[in-house]
Amino acid sequence: MSYSNLQIFIVELIGTFILVVFATGSIVYDFQTGGTLGIAFAAVAPFIALIIGIYSFGKISLAHFNPAVTIGYYITGHISKIQIVYYFVAEIIGAILGSIFVMNFIGTGANLGANVPNYDFSIILIFFVEVIASALLMAVIFIVVYTNGLKGFSGIAIGGIVAFDIFFLAFISGASMNPARALAPALLSGVLDNLWLYLSAPFIGTIITAFLFRNKFSLKN
Repeated sequence: MSYSNLQIFIVELIGTFILVVFATGSIVYDFQTGGTLGIAFAAVAPFIALIIGIYSFGKISLAHFNPAVTIGYYITGHISKIQIVYYFVAEIIGAILGSIFVMNFIGTGANLGANVPNYDFSIILIFFVEVIASALLMAVIFIVVYTNGLKGFSGIAIGGIVAFDIFFLAFISGASMNPARALAPALLSGVLDNLWLYLSAPFIGTIITAFLFRNKFSLKN
């Protein structure tokens, strides 16, 4: 069954909204409780959000919820150029609405959950780690798409790699992997200093992975 661009737009907006509420809201809530919940809570929250989003909307839109993932899917021929616009707009609006929800119903601490790199490390390492985290996410997504080995476990696998990246890599790069998730809290909190990192590195990571997979599995061939 094929779905219209409007249907795709709606579910991508809803899915991104859910992801941002869970991913950033967990950080804000942890801040309000004095950091007692820690990185594990911040990792599990988007894992749960992605399970909800992927199993609810995966058959309609492939459950991107992430502009960097959308570009990866375009490179491998899953979506058209015009669909990029629908995805991007839906993801950005969904993310902003998510941050507005967090701001009004959870709190405004921790800059609304904006990603923060650890400048105790070099900017080169920080950038590289963010690229790697995003590349790993895209790789797991394509493994789910192109194989039957994870059939029925797509949400767990994709949510799991996001949780893994956050748990093990966020202390270096912030582990956004998602330009929309990074953009919304940064804009609404006015903390834009680190935004360049999250609007560049995730795209590089997913593009690298997409070209690697396209060479072997491309739908265009």
